[in-house]
Amino acid sequence: MTMPSVGKDRRTFIKRAVSAAIAIPVVAAVVWFGAPWTTILAVAWSIGAVLEFYTLVKYSKGLSPLVFPGIVLVLLFVISPHLENVFTSANISFTSLLLTAAVMLPLAFLLGRRGKENAFANWAWTVAGVLYIGWLMSYLVALRAFDNGAAWVYLALLCTFASDICAYLVGRTFGRHKMAPYISPGKTWEGAVGGVAGAIIVSVVVILLFGLPVTWWGAIILGALISVIGQVGDLVKSLFKRNVEVKDSGNFLPGHGGFLDRMDSIAFAGVTVYYFAVFSTLGV
Repeated sequence: MTMPSVGKDRRTFIKRAVSAAIAIPVVAAVVWFGAPWTTILAVAWSIGAVLEFYTLVKYSKGLSPLVFPGIVLVLLFVISPHLENVFTSANISFTSLLLTAAVMLPLAFLLGRRGKENAFANWAWTVAGVLYIGWLMSYLVALRAFDNGAAWVYLALLCTFASDICAYLVGRTFGRHKMAPYISPGKTWEGAVGGVAGAIIVSVVVILLFGLPVTWWGAIILGALISVIGQVGDLVKSLFKRNVEVKDSGNFLPGHGGFLDRMDSIAFAGVTVYYFAVFSTLGV
């Protein structure tokens, strides 16, 4: 009775491995060459993710998020690290201005709609997509602009990949204790620990390889943080998908799902590495 499941798991793993083998070199090259290519990739991925987000909300909840304002705001958030100093002379933060626009612009668009049913539910989901995808993904663009920016981004990506792969393999092999059965029945505490161990190993290797200014203990702590916070991000995405009653947000990457499926833990990892790098330069 277990053979079909084992065969299906193996086929899924092979699909995921082949997709990753194709995608990872492309992403690595884009990150290496930096702006504008990293920003273009982040923008394209974020727009794909927010379109999936709004589509799932529309068909699951019967709502109508404001797609055009949402896409524009996501675009502006992702490129915002390049525009942060635009209003320096006026002592205005571009991010603060953008957050204000994210609240007010969709409300203004709602006034022009014919139907007023579920107006504020549509507004709430519109803003949720903008902040969840656009704002979080902007941290990867900001991280690439740091000194040794490519290395920091590689650290976030590779630790996330290592965490995902190790969590999957350890969970499938040794997993017994469910971590969040309602949100994601397949995840186990054993897999989570395996993911943390994998991320720590890769963190140490990447930091040594690129000569990043992080101590041994810092590398261990950072690897653990990337894994734990990335797994939280993965659970958040799983909770969203359970709320909209889908397994995958799309099928752009065979074995991995859609744009939204692949940005969750990476976006959370980008935020984690960004603030770790900022605080480490401040001597905190």
